[in-house]
Amino acid sequence: MTFGFGRALTKLPSLRAGLTSRLLGSAFLGLSLLPLAGLQTVGTSAQAQTQTQDQAPATDQNFSVWLAALKQEALSKGISQGVLDSALKEVEPLARVIELDRRQPEFTLTFWTYLNRAVNEKRVEKARGLMAKHASLLAKTEKKYGVQARFLVSFWGLESNFGSHTGGFSVITALTTLAYDERRSAFFRAQLLDALKIIDSGDIAPAQMSGSWAGAMGQVQFIPSTFRGHAVDADGDGRRDLWNSHPDIFASAANFLSNLGWDDSETWGREVRLPSNFDLELVGFEHKKPIGDWQKMGVRRADGRDLPSAAIEGSLVLPSGHKGPAFLVYGNFRATLKWNNSILYAIAVGHLADRIAGKGKLLTEAPENETPLRRSEIEEIQALLNRLGHDVGKPDGVAGRQTRAGIKAFQRKSEMPADGYPDSDLLKRLRSAAASG
Repeated sequence: MTFGFGRALTKLPSLRAGLTSRLLGSAFLGLSLLPLAGLQTVGTSAQAQTQTQDQAPATDQNFSVWLAALKQEALSKGISQGVLDSALKEVEPLARVIELDRRQPEFTLTFWTYLNRAVNEKRVEKARGLMAKHASLLAKTEKKYGVQARFLVSFWGLESNFGSHTGGFSVITALTTLAYDERRSAFFRAQLLDALKIIDSGDIAPAQMSGSWAGAMGQVQFIPSTFRGHAVDADGDGRRDLWNSHPDIFASAANFLSNLGWDDSETWGREVRLPSNFDLELVGFEHKKPIGDWQKMGVRRADGRDLPSAAIEGSLVLPSGHKGPAFLVYGNFRATLKWNNSILYAIAVGHLADRIAGKGKLLTEAPENETPLRRSEIEEIQALLNRLGHDVGKPDGVAGRQTRAGIKAFQRKSEMPADGYPDSDLLKRLRSAAASG
């Protein structure tokens, strides 16, 4: 798995397209997980460095009993016997799914590494070509649902690399495995039942229902509950086909975003420049102010120009701490976070959409020798914070809300910029403080 800076804004597992930190049981307010499509299309060597912690549950009498009970529940929910016979015929837990579910990354993924992989020149060029190819369809979709075409193409690119990486697992097998596994059985049992309902509705045959190991499907990687709630049959053939039909794919993504509160009168946000004496306590989604207020506090566009005069509220985000770029983000950014609870993902969606429209790269330059922290180093940071009186709970290598609050408290006490960001400098200061204390 790969990691990036993120912040949870919602508890809406039914509104998730693709694989989010919620599916992995991690509320990574500081470091959140990429979607599976992001793993496939962004790419990372961290996957090759992970180890399997658990094996798949054995196919035994217990599974047979469990499956029989599932079938009875499915029948009680109106799913036909024929669908159950075809979809669940000879199904059994798949060890590879459990292996992927249990993986833990050795290294975190920095903002710059993530962004450079997610928004590169090759992807920008391909996105622009596809914008032109599907211009008429995208314009029609934009008009109907109120979601700008460039953003639809951006989501499409990040979720499945424009349809080239949609996952090669049987969704039914993957969800059966995860539903039978005890770790998050209730959530995946519900997703499995939704997947069976999708088959029962005639949208797709069981053999063609392929997706990620966590059940995300099609070119925009909808999990079954999202598919059932938001997928659209835009081409009028009687099926919602997110694997092959561009009308259905674009309309479904646009419908989902519209339902999440997307506003086509606004953009997503922009890179900004903060004054040297800026109060970092104002950074975060809990601080939502009109653009004019940020202007009065000295916030400017990244090139130094004034912020636009618009009746829009925004919040400040520092995805890699005070040393990295700053972003003033708006309502559509929050909508993106409801699609995928990762600040890195949301910034990448917005930045790719800007690049599609002809805008340039970020003006903040990446550091020359940026070193990602190991998961074990995050755990050490947490242990040291606890030792120094900043309770962050049991060390787990996840820099969530409690950990970031503890980091900020230590930074204030140590007269460091209180950005809540875990890096090697922070670890050194913590080790020194613990040694002298």
